[in-house]
Amino acid sequence: MSLINTNRTTNGAAAIGARAKDAAVQAIPVGKRAGTTAVQGVRQGVQGAKEWAAPRVEDAVLGAKEWAAPRLEDAVLGAREWAAPRLEDAAEAVDTTVAPKVSSALRSTAAQVRPSVTKRTGIRRLLDWRLLVGVGVAVAAAGAGAAVTMRRRYASATAEAKNATESSEDEPGTQAGDSVSDAAAGSDVNGRVTTPGM
Repeated sequence: MSLINTNRTTNGAAAIGARAKDAAVQAIPVGKRAGTTAVQGVRQGVQGAKEWAAPRVEDAVLGAKEWAAPRLEDAVLGAREWAAPRLEDAAEAVDTTVAPKVSSALRSTAAQVRPSVTKRTGIRRLLDWRLLVGVGVAVAAAGAGAAVTMRRRYASATAEAKNATESSEDEPGTQAGDSVSDAAAGSDVNGRVTTPGM
């Protein structure tokens, strides 16, 4: 091979590459313009499709509503007309068949649960809560009566002692010490005052 052939091939390839590069440089803006035009065309097509479809979809929805509303009302009315007598029949069936059975079952259960009446004797009768409550009330009443009686006795003894001291002060010639010792000698532990000589 000669050197001339190699240079020609190299120069030819460089020229072909330069021409390809120039063609690519010229093709890029053309491709960009074509892409932009295509995008704008698609956008316009979508917008046009939306504008064309919107009123038709609204009309279709409105038409479906207008068509379905009376049919739906008729269906609901028909279902109610069908269900009402069946519900009444079911209620009557429950009254005549189920209710007596339930009532009977409840009565028999109540009879089984109710305790048998047995007479209590001995310690059971003594431990009956009603008896215990009655005894407690009686004891409380007796205690209250005793407290009232003691209070009255204390009040009367105090009044008698006061009267005795006042009367001895009124009489001349008696000393207060004698009357106090006499009153102390004549009183009991429980507050009763007795007259001397008894």
